[in-house]
Amino acid sequence: MSSETVIQAVYQQVLTRNPGEPEFHQAVKEALDCLDPVLNSHPEYIEANILGRLVEPERQFIFRIPWQDGKGNFCVNRGFRVGFNSALGPYKGGLRFHPSVNLSIIKFLGFEQILKNSLTGLMMGGAKGGADFDPKGKSESEIMRFCQSFMTELCRHIGPDTDVPAGDIGVGRREIGFMFGQYKRIQNKFVGVLTGKGPEWGGSLVRTEATGYGLAYIISEVLKNKGRSLEGMTVSISGSGNVAIYATEKVQQLGGKVVTLSDSDGFIYDPDGVNLDTVRQLKEVVRKRIKEYVSVHKNAQYTEGCRGIWNVKCDVALPCATENELDEESAKILVKNGCIAVGEGANMPTMPEAVRVFQSNNVLFLPGKAANAGGVAVSGLEMAQNSQRIFWTFEQADAELRKIMITIYKNISQAAEDYGCSGNFVAGANIAGFVKVASAMLAQGLV
Repeated sequence: MSSETVIQAVYQQVLTRNPGEPEFHQAVKEALDCLDPVLNSHPEYIEANILGRLVEPERQFIFRIPWQDGKGNFCVNRGFRVGFNSALGPYKGGLRFHPSVNLSIIKFLGFEQILKNSLTGLMMGGAKGGADFDPKGKSESEIMRFCQSFMTELCRHIGPDTDVPAGDIGVGRREIGFMFGQYKRIQNKFVGVLTGKGPEWGGSLVRTEATGYGLAYIISEVLKNKGRSLEGMTVSISGSGNVAIYATEKVQQLGGKVVTLSDSDGFIYDPDGVNLDTVRQLKEVVRKRIKEYVSVHKNAQYTEGCRGIWNVKCDVALPCATENELDEESAKILVKNGCIAVGEGANMPTMPEAVRVFQSNNVLFLPGKAANAGGVAVSGLEMAQNSQRIFWTFEQADAELRKIMITIYKNISQAAEDYGCSGNFVAGANIAGFVKVASAMLAQGLV
């Protein structure tokens, strides 16, 4: 059976077994489309049905989360955890609390996490989880009660050598703290079962900054290898959460000028360069919408709706908001305006048609599984520190993060070259991540 036939059969099986899960289908298709040259070179992967085993989670479960709100109402949410692949280490992947959470999104994120974690070079398998709970508008005590109920069920399935969740959208240090406390109370153990903890009680420095910093590091390395740098570059960033804020901080430190940020209502454009202190005050202190930025900075403009953010002329675009935010039309506008590089800070923010536009116009395009791997990389470093009962300085953790991101770039670039698609970092990321996982699965037999 040819490699192309195998890939088509596996993808059809995914569609048949997982109906109504478009996000998961999209993630699987993107990866499988890159693997034909690998299967041609490694027929043993076909013989062992590695692809068929890879796209089927090792375990997945859905559970009820009962909790009581501040008015005494009894509420019920739905929780998820998908352990996709443990060939390289314990399951590792974040927990997302958001009304949009469903099984398709969790499986898409978990599948991406397999290859992303592989690229870091650390001993981590791929997983994802969460709940269709919205922390916005909830009191501190309501969030605590929800987190405790969530962990009461989740604690049966996780552990420092089994599955180590982290934070994601809607799950920050506060939520991790509530869940860790409940795990400790039930299990009577103080272990590194969650990452993203406070540094005073087992967390790692740089974890908050990691995804944004890592994105800036890898973009800087790509440009460096093309004889360019971020110095003097105009950069457009979407989003205004942790990833966007710390990508902005590091880009500015490396000499770039960030001119846009956004939230779900709209986006700002500041031709003078975004003032990060103002953004932090709005988003992290007073919890205001991004549109309030223009009341402080009179040269800035605010536009309702987020789609037009990619109309702003820039040298580098960093989508850091949400899935499928950058479409084909926006990609064409970015190309027309002279954009030379795009790096995904969010998970799968660029639609497949837009990726093809970038690649056909020689725009340097870095997919999320490589570009935003900094967060899980520092989570892995937190696991290592917990295991050794040690604590690294900010400088140590940041240096390790930078080293990992540079290594990811080198590995995906080399994989693309080795398999006949030089410069295609989408293919390179999928291939480099897959080969390592596939080799481990072969070595471990039928598991």
